[in-house]
Amino acid sequence: MAVLTVTCGLLVAGGYYAITSLQPLQVAEPEPTESCTVTARGDTDSLDVDQAANAATVNGVAFAMDMPEDAVVIAYATVWQESKFFNIDYGDRDSLGLFQQRPSQEWGEPEQIMDQVYSTRAFYQGLREVPGYREMPVYEAAQAVQRSADGFAYDQHEGLSRVMAAAFNGSEGPAVSCWFDPQSSAASDVEGAEKELERVFGAAPGDLPITDGPRTGDIGWSMAVWAVSHARDYGLTSVTYGDQRWTAATGDEGWSTVPDGAVRDTLVLK
Repeated sequence: MAVLTVTCGLLVAGGYYAITSLQPLQVAEPEPTESCTVTARGDTDSLDVDQAANAATVNGVAFAMDMPEDAVVIAYATVWQESKFFNIDYGDRDSLGLFQQRPSQEWGEPEQIMDQVYSTRAFYQGLREVPGYREMPVYEAAQAVQRSADGFAYDQHEGLSRVMAAAFNGSEGPAVSCWFDPQSSAASDVEGAEKELERVFGAAPGDLPITDGPRTGDIGWSMAVWAVSHARDYGLTSVTYGDQRWTAATGDEGWSTVPDGAVRDTLVLK
């Protein structure tokens, strides 16, 4: 924080006595050049773009595995505690990745664990083996999979995890919006984004609408917010789903209604 020096002068016995004090200078923090907002259940929170992208992938894998929203909440609480949604290549002993899984505990090879799709699938597979995990407190279910030193620590993240799960699973529509410095954006790779969507969700955008789809949420909207969260990485300038469009050029203004309408249940990436 910057410091402002304040000097006061007093006349004392014909002389001049100076008093100098140091006071904090309040300087407005610059607006972030990259960020995402997540709005659901009457709450709005901010995430780093990387955090939002990883959260969207953790949710997307739940669709591929037909996991319920409860499972996503447990996964989110776990990742908040373990890595804060950054895919880090270090941790306690040989722990790695979003979930801080350890190769020595047979979670996989290091390069596998660093793949967010692989590590998320491994977590959900472990959760499936926990009897009655949906009826357990979130922290108990997380601890049953992770076997960490302080299992109760997961409890502090439940509230935010529920908000995020509702936003990223598509049940609240265009609930995620991101903005970033255009100079940081990758070259346009719509095909790459569509391929990764299929790897994450187990379905391609061209498969929409999906009737009798996974119980996780609304897969079309979930794909749309995944694309927005990954727009910087794939050089996407706009994401359109139904009559709603997110445009990178609008900054933090979010989604808007498409003036000329759009085809229902169609996801368009540009």
